[in-house]
Amino acid sequence: MSEPEGRRPLKVRSNAISQNVAKYLSGKSITPNQISIASVVFSLLCALCLLYLPHSNGVNIWLLPLSAAVFIQCRLLCNLFDGMVAVEGKKSTASGELFNDIPDRIADGLILVSAGYAATTFEWAISMGWTAAFLAVMTAYIRTLSVSIGAPANFSGPMAKQHRMALMTAACIATAFEPFLWSQLFIMPIVLVIVVIGCIFTLFNRTYAAYQYLEKNK
Repeated sequence: MSEPEGRRPLKVRSNAISQNVAKYLSGKSITPNQISIASVVFSLLCALCLLYLPHSNGVNIWLLPLSAAVFIQCRLLCNLFDGMVAVEGKKSTASGELFNDIPDRIADGLILVSAGYAATTFEWAISMGWTAAFLAVMTAYIRTLSVSIGAPANFSGPMAKQHRMALMTAACIATAFEPFLWSQLFIMPIVLVIVVIGCIFTLFNRTYAAYQYLEKNK
């Protein structure tokens, strides 16, 4: 089955497990919009874990970041299955694009901003979290703006959503074990810097690609 125009290309959609889960969800009274909203709930749970991390001790030092990593993956699964239920399950709605895009922007912000507040080793980490969240929204804005003026949808990186969330998942897992190696937390601030730099390159790549396409096809 060919991908609808403007849909993020994902190989995991062809996975038998993904297709079976999507088929199961499609057979239930669950809408793609509800799945999209669930992605925000999982992101909020991730954010709460990260926000509480600087004030935790004992088992919570490693349990909270590991839980945050799980919630990030749950958010991504929601992003996968809302589209599959809508398209493959033929349950798309007229407002589907709103629910497909707005929850993603909220979810990105919750995860990246809370990561900045979790990284208390450096004072600039909070600003880096907010900057990462802003740039993440901008990457989506450039993609959407480009499509609205006639350029093809561009989901390229190097810091597209799946890349950001893969990095944040890895950062959360590494943070869980970091206290056993040294006293201060360095990994989360470093990862946020990488996200920021990667988003800047992504913004440039998407903007330049749209510019080239529009100029060649005017």
